Amino acid sequence: MEALLAALDDEFGPFHLFRPYNDVRFSKGKAPYKTAIGAAAESQGGSTFYAQFSGSGMMAGCGLYHMASDQLDRFRRAVHDDARGAELAAIVREAEKARYTMEAMEQLKTAPRGYPKDHPRIVLLRRKGLIATKSWPVAGWLHTAKAKDRVVDCWRGGGLLTGWLDTHVGPSALPPPDAESF
Repeated sequence: MEALLAALDDEFGPFHLFRPYNDVRFSKGKAPYKTAIGAAAESQGGSTFYAQFSGSGMMAGCGLYHMASDQLDRFRRAVHDDARGAELAAIVREAEKARYTMEAMEQLKTAPRGYPKDHPRIVLLRRKGLIATKSWPVAGWLHTAKAKDRVVDCWRGGGLLTGWLDTHVGPSALPPPDAESF
């Protein structure tokens, strides 16, 4: 992971390498170590670039996995707008044709408050994030420069999505949820 991040740092970094430990303070029977190693970087516009290695292979993705409340409000307004929402729907369709999996940390089971249940882009409105991912099984090339090439191809291929998110959603102006208040 460190070699991959060093190779990607000039174009996409700096990266945050996630800690290998799970927080087990309030759960019973939870494994103390994570089974994957991941790292992320944020674009100037707020989108995230993510890479992960695990026993099942490699995954890369880009977008906004979990939006803060101010980002979610801007996202939903843009999706609701006919022009901007149709543009995002077209980007998502093209990404799916290019074999990206569209994901989010969570999504609502029904329409968000203030939006009709029959909205033409209800699937997007229900999401609390939007990220395009690609995954590859364990293979010999994972230990070569081809891993970097696939990650870069994934992130550049998701450029329309990250560009749309950077333009219409942007970074959160809220303090991080774990920030101490004084």
